[in-house]
Amino acid sequence: MTRPIVALLTDFGTRDHYAGTLKGVVLSVCPEATVVDIAHDLPAHDVLSGALELAACYRYFPHGTIFLVVVDPGVGSSRRGLAADVGDYRFVAPDNGVLSAVFHESPPKKVVELTERKYARPTVSRTFEGRDRFAPAAGFLAKGVALVSMGKSLANYQILDLPLAIVDGGELCGQIVRVDRFGNLISNIDRRTFEQFSGGAALAVEAGGKEIPRIVATYAEAPINELCALFGSTDHLEIAINAGDAAAALQLGRGAVVKVALVR
Repeated sequence: MTRPIVALLTDFGTRDHYAGTLKGVVLSVCPEATVVDIAHDLPAHDVLSGALELAACYRYFPHGTIFLVVVDPGVGSSRRGLAADVGDYRFVAPDNGVLSAVFHESPPKKVVELTERKYARPTVSRTFEGRDRFAPAAGFLAKGVALVSMGKSLANYQILDLPLAIVDGGELCGQIVRVDRFGNLISNIDRRTFEQFSGGAALAVEAGGKEIPRIVATYAEAPINELCALFGSTDHLEIAINAGDAAAALQLGRGAVVKVALVR
């Protein structure tokens, strides 16, 4: 029998006990689970960052993986807790839009509110629902409890207004949506949109008003410490510096404008 997988994505960091406690609760409910850390160093309270990081990775996990996603600035408020099934994967998260990017790619087949008390800890802290509500729910899903048993079905849930690349005035306009630990500035311009816009013509790329000298296939194609643009592992256009930090060099971050124009 294949061991169930529960993958964790949070903004809890690793200095405190919070992320480890989630694992303990999941394993208390389902000792046979394999618990995997995706990341715990997301910017605190940054729901959009959680949504984008989750979308960048979930498809690379085995089918059947349960994702426990806790980026929850509304902890203890009236916001709901959710469990969702998109077919190949299931998710447990607060209803604050952190699943928006996944739902954009993989519309959910079923979403329920976490209202069934027997699938939570006996006492639910108003400051640590990840431990007392979300982690037990993930553990019970891993144990084989049906998602529909977790609570009532929901037709409406929070969806973030995700930034999309658009063609405007003969330019393909997007923005930086993620900055990774290497300082690579990752945009919302995907390869398909880029290629449809270009039609095979030569293109010029600009980020934050700064012209990017070249478009390359790999970081190493650019000289050391030179700016370049390329499609990274998520197939989105990114601005990088070979062996350097583009975010620091350009002093740009999320929201910075990226433009692609035809070379005339």
